[in-house]
Amino acid sequence: MDNHVLAAVERLTTRPQEHYDTFTARPLSPVIGAEISGLDLSTELDDKQLAEIKQAFLTHHVLVFRDQVLSAEDHKRFAGYFGELRLQPLADVDGGDPAILEISADKDSQFVAGEDWHTDGTADAEPSLGSMLYVTRTPEIGSGGDTLWANMHLAYEMLSPSMRSFLDGLTAIHDGLIPWQGYTPPPEYVVPKSEHPVVVRHPETGRKLLFVNAGFTSHIVQLARHESRALLDMLFNHVAGQPILSCRVRWTPNTLVFWDNRCTQHHAVWDYYPHSRYGQRVTVNGTRPTA
Repeated sequence: MDNHVLAAVERLTTRPQEHYDTFTARPLSPVIGAEISGLDLSTELDDKQLAEIKQAFLTHHVLVFRDQVLSAEDHKRFAGYFGELRLQPLADVDGGDPAILEISADKDSQFVAGEDWHTDGTADAEPSLGSMLYVTRTPEIGSGGDTLWANMHLAYEMLSPSMRSFLDGLTAIHDGLIPWQGYTPPPEYVVPKSEHPVVVRHPETGRKLLFVNAGFTSHIVQLARHESRALLDMLFNHVAGQPILSCRVRWTPNTLVFWDNRCTQHHAVWDYYPHSRYGQRVTVNGTRPTA
């Protein structure tokens, strides 16, 4: 790796060791993710527990809670500690709980959500703060269906200084039609489209991060189309081709993962067909990204 890449990784991995009084946090990788033990999310949490969870969330970006037996109300209550819950735009159509999105795949599925590296909902004017996916059924073969998360702070810092300087002044269009390629959205679905900076600052920590993704970003406004395509492909490949950016979560039944959608991308691995997996996702509203 180049010297500036090594320096970026070293800055992140030499942070002081954290200690929490109300739970144990075991890092999943040196740069992103932690498994949290010692908490029961089916109960109401006190102020100190919440403060420490929020600290761990900003540090690790992806928190994994295993062996949690949760009702829908437990799930929504935990998410509600972090902000207003996002209501699904098609909830009135399917008649389900508007705060809960079912994530499922089986032998009849033609695709699964999140097969490519992406950040959820960046075509929205105000993308989400984060999501909590609670998986209760894993593939019958006992493995498969892992999810990878990548650190977009580090993705930005691993770029050369000249490239970072160039990207800092650019904006990109995020188009909600991109995930529907090959399919027709329901007529009730209002397709979002937004323009966001290519590099944004995390609203709580102020740290810069790369904010383009293959799932929603169509083009960079200030560049010719062929220039934009070349640059975006390089950035998308940068995320997908640098394993050092990522952690891998192996799902077990009754696992909840809470991720910071503002500074991560994720990739759901569909390697278990024709077996099935089922979970429910609750999302917390966020704010408009700013440079």
